[in-house]
Amino acid sequence: MEEKIFSKVGEKEITRAIVSEFARQFCEYVESDCLIIGGGPSGLMAGKILAENGLKVLIVERNNYIGGGFWIGGYLMNKITVRYPADEELRQLGIPYKEVTKGLLVADGPHACSKLIAAACDAGVKFANMTKFDDLVLREGNRVAGAVINWTAVGALPREITCVDPVALESKLVMDATGHDACVVKKLEERGLIKTPGFGAMWVEQSEDLIIEYTGEVHPGLIVTGMSVATTYGLPRMGPTFGSMLLSGKKAAEVALKKF
Repeated sequence: MEEKIFSKVGEKEITRAIVSEFARQFCEYVESDCLIIGGGPSGLMAGKILAENGLKVLIVERNNYIGGGFWIGGYLMNKITVRYPADEELRQLGIPYKEVTKGLLVADGPHACSKLIAAACDAGVKFANMTKFDDLVLREGNRVAGAVINWTAVGALPREITCVDPVALESKLVMDATGHDACVVKKLEERGLIKTPGFGAMWVEQSEDLIIEYTGEVHPGLIVTGMSVATTYGLPRMGPTFGSMLLSGKKAAEVALKKF
Protein backbone atom coordinates (compact mmCIF):
# COMPACT_ATOMS: atom_id res chain seq x y z
CA MET A 1 0.00 0.00 0.00
CA GLU A 2 1.33 3.43 -0.94
CA GLU A 3 2.26 5.85 1.82
CA LYS A 4 -0.60 8.25 2.59
CA ILE A 5 -0.18 11.90 1.66
CA PHE A 6 -2.50 13.50 4.22
CA SER A 7 -2.35 13.42 8.02
CA LYS A 8 -4.16 10.65 9.84
CA VAL A 9 -7.33 12.50 10.82
CA GLY A 10 -10.84 11.04 10.69
CA GLU A 11 -14.41 12.29 10.47
CA LYS A 12 -14.89 12.75 14.22
CA GLU A 13 -11.87 15.04 14.54
CA ILE A 14 -13.04 17.11 11.58
CA THR A 15 -16.53 17.50 13.04
CA ARG A 16 -15.17 18.38 16.48
CA ALA A 17 -12.88 21.00 14.98
CA ILE A 18 -15.71 22.69 13.11
CA VAL A 19 -18.18 22.63 16.01
CA SER A 20 -15.72 23.69 18.69
CA GLU A 21 -14.20 26.55 16.70
CA PHE A 22 -17.59 27.82 15.55
CA ALA A 23 -18.90 27.72 19.12
CA ARG A 24 -15.78 29.46 20.46
CA GLN A 25 -16.02 32.29 17.95
CA PHE A 26 -19.80 32.64 18.32
CA CYS A 27 -19.48 32.91 22.10
CA GLU A 28 -16.75 35.51 21.73
CA TYR A 29 -18.80 37.64 19.33
CA VAL A 30 -22.09 37.53 21.22
CA GLU A 31 -20.79 40.90 22.37
CA SER A 32 -18.93 43.19 19.95
CA ASP A 33 -17.93 46.79 19.39
CA CYS A 34 -19.79 47.03 16.08
CA LEU A 35 -22.36 44.65 14.66
CA ILE A 36 -22.81 45.15 10.92
CA ILE A 37 -25.98 43.78 9.36
CA GLY A 38 -25.28 43.03 5.70
CA GLY A 39 -22.09 41.82 4.05
CA GLY A 40 -22.15 43.89 0.85
CA PRO A 41 -19.46 46.37 -0.21
CA SER A 42 -20.39 49.14 2.24
CA GLY A 43 -20.58 46.77 5.20
CA LEU A 44 -17.31 45.10 4.24
CA MET A 45 -15.52 48.42 3.80
CA ALA A 46 -16.80 49.75 7.13
CA GLY A 47 -15.92 46.51 8.91
CA LYS A 48 -12.42 46.45 7.43
CA ILE A 49 -11.61 49.98 8.62
CA LEU A 50 -13.07 49.44 12.10
CA ALA A 51 -11.17 46.18 12.56
CA GLU A 52 -7.96 47.83 11.35
CA ASN A 53 -8.47 50.30 14.19
CA GLY A 54 -8.64 47.52 16.74
CA LEU A 55 -12.41 47.20 17.12
CA LYS A 56 -14.23 43.89 17.47
CA VAL A 57 -16.49 43.59 14.40
CA LEU A 58 -19.04 40.96 13.40
CA ILE A 59 -20.86 41.03 10.05
CA VAL A 60 -24.20 39.21 9.87
CA GLU A 61 -25.16 38.07 6.36
CA ARG A 62 -28.42 36.34 5.44
CA ASN A 63 -26.96 34.60 2.37
CA ASN A 64 -24.40 31.80 2.22
CA TYR A 65 -21.97 34.16 0.48
CA ILE A 66 -20.45 37.53 1.25
CA GLY A 67 -20.34 40.49 -1.13
CA GLY A 68 -23.91 41.33 -2.13
CA GLY A 69 -24.20 42.85 -5.60
CA PHE A 70 -20.45 43.43 -5.71
CA TRP A 71 -20.05 39.89 -7.08
CA ILE A 72 -22.40 40.19 -10.02
CA GLY A 73 -22.39 43.84 -11.06
CA GLY A 74 -25.24 44.94 -13.30
CA TYR A 75 -27.73 42.73 -15.14
CA LEU A 76 -25.83 39.55 -14.16
CA MET A 77 -22.87 40.73 -16.23
CA ASN A 78 -20.17 40.52 -13.60
CA LYS A 79 -18.52 43.85 -14.29
CA ILE A 80 -18.75 46.67 -11.78
CA THR A 81 -18.38 50.38 -12.45
CA VAL A 82 -16.80 52.95 -10.17
CA ARG A 83 -16.66 56.71 -10.66
CA TYR A 84 -13.91 59.05 -9.49
CA PRO A 85 -12.88 59.69 -6.72
CA ALA A 86 -13.48 56.09 -5.56
CA ASP A 87 -10.65 54.92 -7.83
CA GLU A 88 -8.38 55.49 -4.84
CA GLU A 89 -10.24 52.75 -2.92
CA LEU A 90 -9.71 50.31 -5.80
CA ARG A 91 -5.99 51.07 -5.81
CA GLN A 92 -5.66 50.63 -2.05
CA LEU A 93 -7.44 47.27 -2.25
CA GLY A 94 -5.28 46.16 -5.17
CA ILE A 95 -8.25 45.75 -7.52
CA PRO A 96 -7.31 45.91 -11.24
CA TYR A 97 -9.50 48.26 -13.26
CA LYS A 98 -9.80 49.91 -16.66
CA GLU A 99 -10.83 53.48 -17.40
CA VAL A 100 -13.51 53.24 -20.10
CA THR A 101 -14.29 56.94 -20.24
CA LYS A 102 -13.03 59.93 -18.30
CA GLY A 103 -13.94 59.44 -14.65
CA LEU A 104 -15.55 56.02 -15.16
CA LEU A 105 -13.77 52.78 -14.28
CA VAL A 106 -14.78 49.17 -14.83
CA ALA A 107 -13.51 46.12 -12.93
CA ASP A 108 -14.30 42.41 -12.64
CA GLY A 109 -16.91 41.91 -9.92
CA PRO A 110 -15.55 38.61 -8.55
CA HIS A 111 -12.00 39.97 -8.39
CA ALA A 112 -13.07 43.22 -6.72
CA CYS A 113 -15.32 41.41 -4.27
CA SER A 114 -12.67 38.83 -3.38
CA LYS A 115 -10.11 41.54 -2.69
CA LEU A 116 -12.49 43.42 -0.40
CA ILE A 117 -13.56 40.28 1.46
CA ALA A 118 -9.93 39.26 1.92
CA ALA A 119 -9.02 42.73 3.20
CA ALA A 120 -11.87 42.59 5.75
CA CYS A 121 -10.82 39.11 6.88
CA ASP A 122 -7.15 40.13 7.11
CA ALA A 123 -8.19 43.08 9.29
CA GLY A 124 -9.95 40.72 11.71
CA VAL A 125 -13.63 40.97 10.76
CA LYS A 126 -15.68 37.86 11.61
CA PHE A 127 -18.83 36.66 9.87
CA ALA A 128 -22.11 34.90 10.62
CA ASN A 129 -23.46 33.56 7.31
CA MET A 130 -26.94 32.22 6.59
CA THR A 131 -28.04 34.36 9.52
CA LYS A 132 -30.92 36.78 9.17
CA PHE A 133 -31.60 39.92 11.14
CA ASP A 134 -34.87 39.39 13.02
CA ASP A 135 -35.27 42.31 15.39
CA LEU A 136 -33.52 44.95 17.46
CA VAL A 137 -32.17 44.96 20.98
CA LEU A 138 -33.20 48.31 22.51
CA ARG A 139 -32.11 49.89 25.78
CA GLU A 140 -32.91 53.05 27.74
CA GLY A 141 -34.20 55.84 25.53
CA ASN A 142 -34.70 53.30 22.71
CA ARG A 143 -30.97 53.23 22.02
CA VAL A 144 -30.03 50.42 19.62
CA ALA A 145 -27.83 47.99 21.56
CA GLY A 146 -27.78 44.84 19.44
CA ALA A 147 -29.71 42.55 17.15
CA VAL A 148 -31.92 39.50 17.35
CA ILE A 149 -30.86 36.86 14.82
CA ASN A 150 -31.96 33.49 13.52
CA TRP A 151 -30.88 31.00 10.87
CA THR A 152 -31.96 32.19 7.41
CA ALA A 153 -33.37 28.73 6.64
CA VAL A 154 -35.93 29.06 9.43
CA GLY A 155 -37.87 31.48 7.24
CA ALA A 156 -38.33 28.76 4.61
CA LEU A 157 -40.06 26.36 7.02
CA PRO A 158 -43.86 25.93 6.94
CA ARG A 159 -45.49 28.48 9.20
CA GLU A 160 -46.91 25.89 11.58
CA ILE A 161 -43.45 24.56 12.50
CA THR A 162 -41.43 27.76 12.63
CA CYS A 163 -41.34 28.12 16.42
CA VAL A 164 -37.55 28.31 16.39
CA ASP A 165 -36.63 30.97 18.92
CA PRO A 166 -33.92 33.42 17.83
CA VAL A 167 -30.93 34.53 19.88
CA ALA A 168 -29.57 38.00 20.54
CA LEU A 169 -26.22 39.69 20.04
CA GLU A 170 -25.19 42.80 21.97
CA SER A 171 -23.05 45.55 20.50
CA LYS A 172 -21.96 49.09 21.29
CA LEU A 173 -22.95 50.12 17.77
CA VAL A 174 -25.09 48.56 15.05
CA MET A 175 -24.74 49.36 11.37
CA ASP A 176 -27.48 48.88 8.76
CA ALA A 177 -25.73 47.78 5.55
CA THR A 178 -28.67 45.75 4.23
CA GLY A 179 -29.08 47.62 0.95
CA HIS A 180 -32.40 48.98 -0.26
CA ASP A 181 -34.25 46.73 2.22
CA ALA A 182 -32.87 48.80 5.13
CA CYS A 183 -33.97 45.95 7.40
CA VAL A 184 -32.67 47.42 10.64
CA VAL A 185 -34.11 50.89 10.03
CA LYS A 186 -37.44 49.30 9.05
CA LYS A 187 -37.67 47.67 12.49
CA LEU A 188 -37.38 51.11 14.04
CA GLU A 189 -40.12 52.27 11.70
CA GLU A 190 -42.40 49.40 12.79
CA ARG A 191 -42.09 50.70 16.33
CA GLY A 192 -42.88 54.26 15.33
CA LEU A 193 -39.37 55.51 16.12
CA ILE A 194 -38.49 56.64 12.61
CA LYS A 195 -40.16 57.26 9.25
CA THR A 196 -38.61 56.15 5.96
CA PRO A 197 -39.78 57.55 2.60
CA GLY A 198 -38.12 54.75 0.59
CA PHE A 199 -35.55 55.15 -2.19
CA GLY A 200 -36.29 57.23 -5.27
CA ALA A 201 -35.91 56.64 -8.99
CA MET A 202 -32.45 56.25 -10.51
CA TRP A 203 -30.31 59.36 -10.93
CA VAL A 204 -26.66 58.42 -10.72
CA GLU A 205 -25.21 61.93 -10.87
CA GLN A 206 -27.22 62.90 -7.79
CA SER A 207 -27.44 59.63 -5.89
CA GLU A 208 -23.81 58.81 -5.18
CA ASP A 209 -23.00 62.22 -3.70
CA LEU A 210 -26.17 62.17 -1.61
CA ILE A 211 -25.41 58.69 -0.25
CA ILE A 212 -22.10 59.94 1.11
CA GLU A 213 -23.65 63.12 2.48
CA TYR A 214 -26.38 61.30 4.43
CA THR A 215 -24.31 58.34 5.70
CA GLY A 216 -24.21 58.51 9.48
CA GLU A 217 -26.06 57.87 12.73
CA VAL A 218 -29.79 57.84 12.04
CA HIS A 219 -30.86 56.87 15.58
CA PRO A 220 -28.90 56.47 18.84
CA GLY A 221 -26.70 53.41 18.39
CA LEU A 222 -27.56 52.87 14.71
CA ILE A 223 -25.51 53.98 11.69
CA VAL A 224 -26.79 53.64 8.12
CA THR A 225 -24.46 53.00 5.21
CA GLY A 226 -24.70 52.12 1.52
CA MET A 227 -28.03 51.75 -0.21
CA SER A 228 -29.92 51.63 3.09
CA VAL A 229 -29.14 55.36 3.27
CA ALA A 230 -31.22 55.94 0.12
CA THR A 231 -34.21 54.10 1.57
CA THR A 232 -33.92 55.86 4.91
CA TYR A 233 -33.80 59.37 3.46
CA GLY A 234 -35.70 59.04 0.16
CA LEU A 235 -32.64 59.48 -2.05
CA PRO A 236 -32.33 58.38 -5.70
CA ARG A 237 -30.99 54.90 -6.40
CA MET A 238 -27.71 54.56 -8.27
CA GLY A 239 -27.77 51.14 -9.91
CA PRO A 240 -24.63 49.06 -10.57
CA THR A 241 -22.00 51.66 -9.75
CA PHE A 242 -20.17 51.01 -6.51
CA GLY A 243 -17.98 53.99 -5.69
CA SER A 244 -20.50 55.42 -3.24
CA MET A 245 -20.87 52.02 -1.58
CA LEU A 246 -17.15 51.93 -0.81
CA LEU A 247 -16.96 55.58 0.26
CA SER A 248 -20.18 55.32 2.30
CA GLY A 249 -18.69 52.36 4.19
CA LYS A 250 -15.55 54.40 4.77
CA LYS A 251 -17.54 57.36 6.12
CA ALA A 252 -19.69 55.08 8.30
CA ALA A 253 -16.51 53.71 9.86
CA GLU A 254 -15.23 57.25 10.48
CA VAL A 255 -18.52 58.16 12.19
CA ALA A 256 -18.29 55.03 14.33
CA LEU A 257 -14.67 55.63 15.29
CA LYS A 258 -15.53 59.11 16.56
CA LYS A 259 -18.06 57.53 18.92
CA PHE A 260 -15.37 55.28 20.35
